[in-house]
Amino acid sequence: MDRDILRELLADRDAKRSVVLATVLESGAQRLIRPGGDDPLQAEAEAAIRADKPATVETDDGQVFLNVFNPPLRMIIVGAVHIAQFLAPMAQMTGYAVTIIDPRQAWATPERFPDIRIVDEWPDDAMAELKPDHRTAIVTLTHDPKLDDPALQAALRSEAFYVGSLGSKRTHAKRVQRLEGAGYSKAEIGRIHAPVGLDIGAKSPAEIAVSVMAQVTAALRGAA
Repeated sequence: MDRDILRELLADRDAKRSVVLATVLESGAQRLIRPGGDDPLQAEAEAAIRADKPATVETDDGQVFLNVFNPPLRMIIVGAVHIAQFLAPMAQMTGYAVTIIDPRQAWATPERFPDIRIVDEWPDDAMAELKPDHRTAIVTLTHDPKLDDPALQAALRSEAFYVGSLGSKRTHAKRVQRLEGAGYSKAEIGRIHAPVGLDIGAKSPAEIAVSVMAQVTAALRGAA
């Protein structure tokens, strides 16, 4: 690999940017393709990024191998509640690095969330530190505006690919009013999936976690 390409690739990785390394198989020629560019294989590269899988495409120059370098998937869960006890391990098994934010130390304990990163700070401080990117899903589960709203405000001004919030339609309507009062636009607020999760008739915490994980996956793969 050309040293300049390797240097750029490492810089993209450090900056947590998605990038595709395109290699013409016959000649070995390589170039990097980033989202939002105008490369002739832009559409194919961005499809590979969304699928998070390499691909081989036919071109006038012969076959080109598209190798995807995506930053790690992350899920930030606000609220160390019962649903989170099911959602967190489910997300881990799906390939996410999970962080739970909850300043209520009686809830956010290693005993309730083994092998899960716990941040017992207020959500606005924690989100500032975590810096959600375009490979991050954010789910608020507390039902408490003091905890959910600061996290949502940070989420809506981030590149997170998914933002979901637990609560009924009535709860969400009140949430919308508060966010509008805080200066958030309808387009920004429209990013929130609420009520959170796919409508599968979920009742129990485990079932709700399944519906949330399915909706996050659909958003990640461009199916939502």
